[in-house]
Amino acid sequence: MKNNLALTMTALGTILLAANANAAGFHLREQSAAAQGNAFAGATAGAENGSYAYFNVAGLTRQKGTQLNIGGTYIAPRAEASNVRAADGSRGADVNNIVHAAVAPNATISHQLNDKAFLGVALNVPYGMITKYDRDWPGSDHGITSKVMTATVTPMFAYKATDKLSLGAGLQMQYVKARLTGTSNGGAVSTAMEGDAFDIGYQLGAMYEFNENTRVGVAYRSQVKHKLTGDLTASMPLPSLNQDIFAKLNTPEMLSMGVFHQINDKWSVMAEYQRVFWSSFKTLDIHGQEYPFLSSTKEHWRDTNFFAIGASYQIDHQWKWRLGLAYDQSAVRVQHRTPRIPDSDRIWYSTGLNYQYNDRLSFDLAYTYIKAHDAHLDTELTSNIGSHVTAEYTNSVQLFGLSLNYKF
Repeated sequence: MKNNLALTMTALGTILLAANANAAGFHLREQSAAAQGNAFAGATAGAENGSYAYFNVAGLTRQKGTQLNIGGTYIAPRAEASNVRAADGSRGADVNNIVHAAVAPNATISHQLNDKAFLGVALNVPYGMITKYDRDWPGSDHGITSKVMTATVTPMFAYKATDKLSLGAGLQMQYVKARLTGTSNGGAVSTAMEGDAFDIGYQLGAMYEFNENTRVGVAYRSQVKHKLTGDLTASMPLPSLNQDIFAKLNTPEMLSMGVFHQINDKWSVMAEYQRVFWSSFKTLDIHGQEYPFLSSTKEHWRDTNFFAIGASYQIDHQWKWRLGLAYDQSAVRVQHRTPRIPDSDRIWYSTGLNYQYNDRLSFDLAYTYIKAHDAHLDTELTSNIGSHVTAEYTNSVQLFGLSLNYKF
C-alpha cells in the first residue's frame, strides 16, 4: 500500500513548480503592460505608472496625487511533446496544447499623503500555470493535469528620504490553490490532489535619482512560506488512499536591479537584472492523515538569471513606442526535467505603445513573443518511480498586455 502511495505522490513534488513557457519556474512576470513593452527592462527603476510598484515599491514616490492602474495580460502559450516513446520503445501520440491559455490581471491604486509619504495597494497574480495531457499518454503516471492559481494583495508604503533617495516596503498577502491529477499502477488507478494556503511575505525597494533623467533601483521580494492543506483521492481499486494531506512549500525570494536613462526628449533606454533563488526549494515532504510521512521529493532546482535591455521613443505628445529584448534562464537542468516541468531557457521579444489620451487618462498596449529552447525529456534521469518516457518539447508563448492609467 505504501509503495502504491509513494507512486501516486511522485508528481506532487511539482504541484506548485510545474512550468509553462512564459517565465522560469512558475513565476508570472506579466504584472505591467507598460513594463512588458520593454521586456521588463528597467522595471525596477522605471516607475512610469503605479503598476511598476510590483517590481519596486519605492517607485510610488513618482506617482503624484491619487492614481489608479488597472490591467491584465492574456497569456497564449503553445507547448508540444513530439517523438514520445515509452519504455518498450513504442511510439506514443504527439501531445499538443499541453499548456493552456490564461489571463493574469493586475491593479494598483496609490495616494500621496504629503511631499514625502505615499501609500498604495496592489493586486497581482505572481504565480500560476495550467498543463494538461491526455489520460492515455505514456507518461500519465508522471502527471496529467497541473493547475496552480495565486492571488496576492500588497499594501505598500514609500518614503522620499531625500530629494534623490526613495525607500519603500510592502506586505505580500498571498493565497495559493493547486490541483494535480495523474495515474498509478499502470494507469489502473486515477489520483487527484488538491490543496490551498494563505501566507504572508514582504518586499523592499530603493530608488536613487541622480538627476531628472537618470535613476537606478534595487528591490527584494521575500519568500512566502506556504503550508498547503488538502486531500488526496484515488479511484478503484485503491480507494483506501483517500486522506487529508499537507505539504510545506516556499515561493522563491528575488533580487532585482534596474537602470533608466532619458537620453533626450525622444529617446530613453533601460536595463534590468533579476536573480530568482529557486535553489531554496530543495525537497518537498508530503504528510498525510493516515501516514505521517508519505514521501520526500528532491527537486534539484537552481537559481536563475533574467537579463533585459530596452528603449522607448516618444513619437509625439500622445504616443510613445516601446521595445525590449530579454533572456530568461531555466530553473531546471536537462537531467531534472519532468513532464510537468518541460522547462528550458527562453528569449523574449517585446514591443508596446503608450497613448496619452489627456492629462488624466492614458493607455498601455504590449505584445511579447517568447521562444523557448527545444527541451529533451528522459524520465529515467529524473525519477526512479513511474514509467520510463522520452519526448522532445517545443515551447513558445505570446503575451498580450493592456492597462488603463487614471490620475484623479
